Amino acid sequence: MNLSEQEARARIRVDLQLVADFIEPDCRVLDVGAGDGTLLEYLVHFKAVDGRGIELSSNGVSNCVSRGLSVIQGDAETDLKDYPSGSFDYVVLSQTLQTIHDTKGVLADLLRIGRRAIVSFPNFGHWQLRWHLMWSGRTPQSKALPYKWYDTPNIRICTIVDFLALCRELHIDVERSMAIDAAGHPRRFRSGGWVNNWLAQQAIFLLST
Repeated sequence: MNLSEQEARARIRVDLQLVADFIEPDCRVLDVGAGDGTLLEYLVHFKAVDGRGIELSSNGVSNCVSRGLSVIQGDAETDLKDYPSGSFDYVVLSQTLQTIHDTKGVLADLLRIGRRAIVSFPNFGHWQLRWHLMWSGRTPQSKALPYKWYDTPNIRICTIVDFLALCRELHIDVERSMAIDAAGHPRRFRSGGWVNNWLAQQAIFLLST
């Protein structure tokens, strides 16, 4: 069944829709942590990108390959170093930053490999998470962070303000940024990030150096 672009957009998560909107047609894209290939498949079919992917999970790689996508199994923390500098227009790291050990090293590799990087992550500064921790004394959960403390793949507690501070430290330029609230509504923000740090469940950044 061939879907229209509108139908295809309706089938993917809001954060992936926004990531796709950051990417120009007919360019080269590397999707790091490609998952089941949902984003990459959309980009290939509706933005005519030359898309490649890397995914840690063997099940994820199998799903990607079954969609006809060029995705290999690999670990972002070790295998990105093998990619030549400037080999892609965009490198995407979607909902994976919080699972990375060497955050600075991976960000450096993203921006070495690509002219721009797109990074998205769940915002641990959201007001509902703060409220839950304050009143229950227990590790909070949300739609964006559904895991319990003992089975979560997330090893980094990162807020929007934290990430913006790291970008300043590493002299990374934030070209565009979007916040997504608990209802799935996106909003653009330009600087500071304090209001969005309170209201956003997720954040997406377009980065360059």
